[in-house]
Amino acid sequence: MDPRTRRLLEAPIGTTLLRLAIPNVVVMVVQAMIGLIETYFVAKLGVDALAAMALVFPTYMLLVMVSAGAMGGGILSAIARALGAGDKAQTNSLVWHAIGITVLFSAVTMAAAWLWGPGLYALMGGRGVSLRDAIVYSNIIFGAAIPLWLFNSMAAMIRATGNTFLPAAVISVGALVLIPVSPLLIFGIGPFPALGIAGGAVAVAIYYVIGGGVFAFYLWSGRGVLKPSLVPARPRWQPMKEILRVGIASSVISLSTNVTAVVATGLAGVVGPAAVAGYGTGVRLEYLLVPLVFGLGQPVGAMVGTAIGAGRRDRAMRVAWIGATIAGGLTELIGLTAASFPTAWLTLFGGETQMIDVGADYLRLVGPFYGFFGAGLALYFAAQGAGKLRWPMIAAVMRVLISAGGGVVAVHLTHGVVGLFVVLGLALLAFGLMNIVAAASGALFGRARPLIRPVAAPAVGGG
Repeated sequence: MDPRTRRLLEAPIGTTLLRLAIPNVVVMVVQAMIGLIETYFVAKLGVDALAAMALVFPTYMLLVMVSAGAMGGGILSAIARALGAGDKAQTNSLVWHAIGITVLFSAVTMAAAWLWGPGLYALMGGRGVSLRDAIVYSNIIFGAAIPLWLFNSMAAMIRATGNTFLPAAVISVGALVLIPVSPLLIFGIGPFPALGIAGGAVAVAIYYVIGGGVFAFYLWSGRGVLKPSLVPARPRWQPMKEILRVGIASSVISLSTNVTAVVATGLAGVVGPAAVAGYGTGVRLEYLLVPLVFGLGQPVGAMVGTAIGAGRRDRAMRVAWIGATIAGGLTELIGLTAASFPTAWLTLFGGETQMIDVGADYLRLVGPFYGFFGAGLALYFAAQGAGKLRWPMIAAVMRVLISAGGGVVAVHLTHGVVGLFVVLGLALLAFGLMNIVAAASGALFGRARPLIRPVAAPAVGGG
């Protein structure tokens, strides 16, 4: 077994998790900054350009969440379990199978965005110049779906081996290049053409192409734990099944987060525009929790998957609980701080009185439940690593049902958003508690078995 894999199985859990998580968390912060900075530059083009980005943002974020966290998690889980089992042939075969799945899914995503994106953006309220700009931006961003998805898939492969430094370095250095390139292409500074909103999309596409090239060079150079062949492996159903069964279930969970936000936004819209603005501004903090926990969750998934593959279910459980404790404590601290000082966050995005009042209600009522959300997400990543996603899926669906059903009742009974926000907080509570109870009962990982059975020692004595 490679020494790097053995460390995932034998090194102290807390310090190993933190060592692997810190680069990931830095990456998540950097990526969040990229989005905010690009929005800042595009805002200089006017309200229509800013509205165009807002129309494309939910579908783009869904693409990132599915490619990096969901299908990427399926790839990470399958490779980590194969590494833990010591099955080198299966491990290296998974690389090519993951590449094949990635290219197929990203090509379908690109075609769907080109065909149905314009209609979706019009349905979301895009009109005139804002709709035209949204279509331009979307066509370029989703035209880069294949390099974007390959970038995230290869990063997941590398993280599965316990190497979180390289993805962090590539993403961080790429961000340092992307931040000045975006305004150069948007505004046409120096020899660069002024592409307007398209310039931001082109800069992002270049970022993914170059970063993906670096990951591919590393994987096929033989310097890492993985040693994929130069020639694609013959397609087989079993390796693809190991990736897809986790990746598709994880995609449902990722989708549930976006569905909850869309439903809540629609219900806030029943109350009025100020409610939509206040909720939309407040919930941005909740959206930031997802990449933050992702930074810790992927190392949790890698360590759990390796332990499960090696038949070390006891260690997998300890990793899951330690990860959930760290994630729950950190997100609860953020939630309580936001609930205590809501205007510190809200005034970053505007000073309109009604928006701040509604956003403050959201943070005061929902913020104290952020800890359950963080712990539940960490346990979801642990279950992802183990390849057992039944309970996290149930918890995610319950969150949507509580938010939608309870939210409709609350809005119509109270004719305001306070009841809606209480329901959203309770939905986060239910999501976290269901995952915690499932983990405590032993049901979260099911009846995990090693992929390779240990060889029994010969009997001693007068057989």
